[in-house]
Amino acid sequence: MRTYLDHLTVERGLSANTLASYRRDLDRYLATLAAAGIGDLGAVTPATVAAHVAALRSGDEDHPPLSAASAARAASAVRGLHRFAVREGMVADDASRDVKPPSLPRRLPKALEIDEVVRLLEAVGGDGPLELRDRALLEFLYGTGARISEAVGAAVDDLDLAAGAVTLRGKGGRTRIVPVGGYARSALEAYLVRGRPALVAAGRGSPAVFLNVRGGALSRQSAWTILHRAAAAAGLPVEGARAVSPHTLRHSYATHLLDGGADVRVVQELLGHASVTTTQVYTLVTVERLREVYATAHPRALT
Repeated sequence: MRTYLDHLTVERGLSANTLASYRRDLDRYLATLAAAGIGDLGAVTPATVAAHVAALRSGDEDHPPLSAASAARAASAVRGLHRFAVREGMVADDASRDVKPPSLPRRLPKALEIDEVVRLLEAVGGDGPLELRDRALLEFLYGTGARISEAVGAAVDDLDLAAGAVTLRGKGGRTRIVPVGGYARSALEAYLVRGRPALVAAGRGSPAVFLNVRGGALSRQSAWTILHRAAAAAGLPVEGARAVSPHTLRHSYATHLLDGGADVRVVQELLGHASVTTTQVYTLVTVERLREVYATAHPRALT
């Protein structure tokens, strides 16, 4: 095991905390093998590894049950040890190859209520170049469902406000054309006419839609700061699990479309997901919302 940990330290550059976690995970695994009378990795069978992984979640008299995330990490450490042993010629076969780690619970995307979105968007006021930019950016994110990287990477030539559309350049070099709603179009027009020219004058003519005070393209971090500031002004969470982030508006966009009756495959195209499976997680959000409404509104929902 020491050789494997040295490998993780030198070749993979894992942090001290991660290495400490791996060491604890592997110490427990080796203790399991020792209790079974196994002193060599070559004698380990897939059933041995599977039983250990199952015990991570169920716990035993010496260990409490681990969460799915912790059990998955521990299983990953075990699988890594076996792969390393095969690669280094210490054993002939990888006994962990077909053992699946515990599946992590699917985290439902965070979505704002519609009134919360309105509060957020209306938290940015003023007619200065930066205020106009900030309002346009937030309206753009919610009005198009764009990723933050797509928003700050958008060029003026990608906009067709007369047609109410924008070309977004997403992951893997894929492009898509999505509608730009009326509120976002109005905010963009105000910014392009009354705000952006003043920012352009400070720079060298960047083609980006959203510019910083030096006339260059707005960074992802700066866009996050704009949203964080607006969320705080709107009284929305800016820390913890419910903190508003740039992706929150994308999640809200998708959830509100599905709540309004949009077909999941249409939403897939609008979001630029390569697979509809990725989009279907939002349908789980709407089901949860239906359950909440049912539980509070139906006279016989609760026993």
